Amino acid sequence: MTALLADPVSEVVAAAEQLLERRTGAPVTLVDPVDLGGSGRTVVLRVRCAENPFSLPRTLVIKQVRELSEAAEARSVAVYHEDTFAGGDGRLVSGEIADAAFLREAVSYQFATALATENRPGPALIAYDLSARLLVLTDLGDAMPIADLLVRPDEAAVTNSLMALAQAIGRMHAATVGREEDFTALLRRTGVATRGNLVAEQVASRIPQVPEMLERELGITVDPAVVEIAERTVRLFDGGRFRAFSPSDLCPDNIIVNDEGVRFLDYEWGGFRDATLDIAYALISFPGCLCKFELTDERSAAMVEAWQAEVVGMWPQLADDGMLATRLVEAQLAWVWLSTYWFLPEDHARIAAVREHQLSVPRSKALTGRWKALARAAERANSAAVAAHARETAAALENLWP
Repeated sequence: MTALLADPVSEVVAAAEQLLERRTGAPVTLVDPVDLGGSGRTVVLRVRCAENPFSLPRTLVIKQVRELSEAAEARSVAVYHEDTFAGGDGRLVSGEIADAAFLREAVSYQFATALATENRPGPALIAYDLSARLLVLTDLGDAMPIADLLVRPDEAAVTNSLMALAQAIGRMHAATVGREEDFTALLRRTGVATRGNLVAEQVASRIPQVPEMLERELGITVDPAVVEIAERTVRLFDGGRFRAFSPSDLCPDNIIVNDEGVRFLDYEWGGFRDATLDIAYALISFPGCLCKFELTDERSAAMVEAWQAEVVGMWPQLADDGMLATRLVEAQLAWVWLSTYWFLPEDHARIAAVREHQLSVPRSKALTGRWKALARAAERANSAAVAAHARETAAALENLWP
């Protein structure tokens, strides 16, 4: 990371100074901006408070969502992709994405900041400006991306990192169960509620297209029993029995580890959904990215147990290991189908737009690994139809990409 002097950075810093001055009633001077790496449509900076009212921390993080450039449009949302947000002519509506993403992120940070300090899943919100799409957040300090920890040669250390990730996901869920009305009230206040749940809408649209894709691309006919299960999983994104808050983009870029433990960043699509989706997302190796890490059956079991221990007090039904295994297979099926929808076709713009990190692999390895992981999970849960479907698809992918 290096200090930046570009004009957009100066503009963001100046806007943050004005915002903080309005909030504190005193002049604020921010210096030494350091680029923390935005997504192409965002500027994310760490700054130091040189002239600092007593209420402000010594360092802060500023995030501004800017208008999407043509190149940044290809990236859009790392997990949910641009076809959710196409306008009537099929083109991405840049301003609408930026507005929807920023408003939901501002609401999500407001909601998370209202939690007890020990229950916050990530940074706290200091100030925000809806019109400028600007957030000022607490600085989590020096931290390591989770991806760096998962490539270490020490296998026990990797397992511990994965368990810590699962525990952090579970603690976030346990701390937010039953608070959906609070979140919805914040959505209404900023007008986000009128935009609908874009994530759930895309899932509902894309899941039904996967059987035809598998037949077209791989010559596979999906068992109707599996289709029924997959279509049922759509409800997890906008309903579900075990609803809790999720940042919704739990890819490695957005997970860090600092002295306080595992922390989550980037709440642009935050909201309430079935909590099994989040732990399943990790178990299936972050399906919104093209990445893979070594997740043995033993590691998977350890992660599930770590997550289960955090949430079973809120949802006693999840003490039933058989029922939990079945629910997790359904959630994993949804993610594997969505990941296959995103990455199986030869869509070079989409594939190239996925940000690389330590866990990145060719899409052949990522997709094949996900289907094999689903097969093993389904076998353990005695879900014969899903296991057979996953084994057949994994074999077809290996034939496609020998």
